[in-house]
Amino acid sequence: MAEFVVKDHEYFVYIVCSRSGTLYIGMTNSIYRRALEHKRGEIEGFASTYHCDRLVYYESFDDVHKAIGREKQLEGWTQAKKIALIESKNPRWEDLAETWGAEMAFAGESIKKK
Repeated sequence: MAEFVVKDHEYFVYIVCSRSGTLYIGMTNSIYRRALEHKRGEIEGFASTYHCDRLVYYESFDDVHKAIGREKQLEGWTQAKKIALIESKNPRWEDLAETWGAEMAFAGESIKKK
């Protein structure tokens, strides 16, 4: 019999980048919400100033302290090591959240507002 486990808490450490390659590392309890906030420029400070809006890497944790520790660890890494980490999972630097929040339509339907 398969067991379904619901996580009470889930935390994410993520890396977003700008089109020019500037990296920003952050932590959140909702990767979906945070990625959309970055895309809309709602994260004030460094990330919005440098237009870091493309999600290129993330990890999930069930313990907030582990997530904070990992965020601090990644922030201390060299740029080359961060790039190697991204490319180990996402070699083409694709925006992992490119279609998140997008409207969907079936063939022949318009997504224009009625």
